[in-house]
Amino acid sequence: MQGVAEPRLLITGQQSPHHFSLKPSDMRAIQEAQLIVWVGPTIETPLAHILEKGEIKAQVVSLSNLQHLPLLPTREGGEWDEHDHHSAEDEHGDTEAESKDSHLWLSPLIAAEIVQQVTDTLIRLDSTHADRYEENRRGLLLRLQQLDEELAHSLSSIQGKPYVVFHDAYHYFEQRYQLNAVGSVSISPERTPGARRVHELRKKISRLQARCIFAEPQFEPKLIHTLAEGSSAKTGQLDPLGNDLAPGPDAYFQLMRRLSQNLIECLK
Repeated sequence: MQGVAEPRLLITGQQSPHHFSLKPSDMRAIQEAQLIVWVGPTIETPLAHILEKGEIKAQVVSLSNLQHLPLLPTREGGEWDEHDHHSAEDEHGDTEAESKDSHLWLSPLIAAEIVQQVTDTLIRLDSTHADRYEENRRGLLLRLQQLDEELAHSLSSIQGKPYVVFHDAYHYFEQRYQLNAVGSVSISPERTPGARRVHELRKKISRLQARCIFAEPQFEPKLIHTLAEGSSAKTGQLDPLGNDLAPGPDAYFQLMRRLSQNLIECLK
């Protein structure tokens, strides 16, 4: 949309997409919008109730429902703890959506497909600026291709090295760059784990021979350091949302490069 208009960001990097609250100004923006782009109910859960009321005039693009996106199944059971998502079956009657991993933005290849399809939608809604949308699309697809090549080269040095993530948000990133995440911690931020749970997690990390345990910005990092005590595992941090990144055309590229850098620094 660069050179045509600026999109309104409803959820900042500091907010949890599962539990955010919309301000009155956000509700007005939704009512006035011509286009609403979201991942879907398993990520921006509170937004689902608003969009389902049928009072929205805007065209809605649900990224998790776009055609031709190679969505991955959620990993639960074994070494992968249950996702902290609301049940799509209970709230939205969509068990298929719940079985797919919705953290789809963490692959430049999927990001490129999203660019293609969202651009097509913008051109249908605003054909007056079709040439500008096309020009922007070409430039963005080139940037994503270059990013993908850059990340593939830099991450090749840590392929095969085992690590544990806080929650299973990085499946697309790991598959694209052949990384070796071996499990997740996945403790709800609302619950403090007891001594027994900490003991179980320590045994799990030892069993998996994890080289690194990764926290996330919105969770208390003290737990990760506690889990690493007495093991050879180092600690690091991964951020799938861009917690402190300024929104704009460079934010996605900064997010992906920082993910790569943080993984390499902890696993090298």
